[in-house]
Amino acid sequence: MHVFVTGGTGTIGTAVVAELVSAGHTVSALARSERSAAALRAAGATPRSGSLTDLDVLRAGAREAEGVVSLAFSNDFSSPEALERGIAEEAAAMAALGEGLVGTDRPFVVVSGTPWIAGRASVETDPLPLEGPVAGRARSVLAALELADRGVRVSAIRLPRTVHADGAGGFAGILTDVARTTGTAGWPGTGDQRWPAVHARDAAVLFRLALEGAPAGSVWHAVADEGDRVRDIASVIGRRLGLPTGAVADEAFGAFAPIFAMDQPSSGAATQRALGWEPTHPSLLADLENVTA
Repeated sequence: MHVFVTGGTGTIGTAVVAELVSAGHTVSALARSERSAAALRAAGATPRSGSLTDLDVLRAGAREAEGVVSLAFSNDFSSPEALERGIAEEAAAMAALGEGLVGTDRPFVVVSGTPWIAGRASVETDPLPLEGPVAGRARSVLAALELADRGVRVSAIRLPRTVHADGAGGFAGILTDVARTTGTAGWPGTGDQRWPAVHARDAAVLFRLALEGAPAGSVWHAVADEGDRVRDIASVIGRRLGLPTGAVADEAFGAFAPIFAMDQPSSGAATQRALGWEPTHPSLLADLENVTA
């Protein structure tokens, strides 16, 4: 299968491109710089020049492919306004990609976060939140899933707040960055809130499985670790960096503080059973042993 990928040089995208190439698929991927293009060529993919806002490039890439994986998202989390812009860009890009696939019955894999459900781990049948700081992403995914009625084999993979590799990535990676800045490996709230996680290379396998065979309109959870306490995550980070641990003022986490303070465990058990997906790479707490001062 020839697959067009956006976001192919990020933590998740790098693993997805490698997984697809190793499984015998050919990959073309969006590249907004020569540096990204070089990384894609080194991974065995063909770069396609453009950015997430080049909608005509996205439509053409989708039309010429036999499957599409949408992973790109803005890296600007500096303010709520920047986050909103990133969500709007992603929504327009996903719509353009979907337009290129209407009526083809080709696979289109999109991504969101796992939902949070009071008092228990969220599961695949739980709805995404339509209120709050990331509600726009939920609306984008719901719009994409409606393409199942227009001849697109669309599926959605919900990623946990930390997708990690080699001790970096996701919300845990932001905790590490904040620890280096503040001098404390800390957390907002009580620290007893739980975050789910998955290793990027395990998530990549799930993206491939969904691309190859997930039914139209289906939803999956790329969750390996159901929920580690944030104080336990910070404890490993603090030990690795030689820093004290403890609660830190919300201001240190910027726009993410309200999300970071939430208890948001999630389960991927149904996904594992249905698709035969078996995470095999290190857990988050084990992977954080790769953090260096």
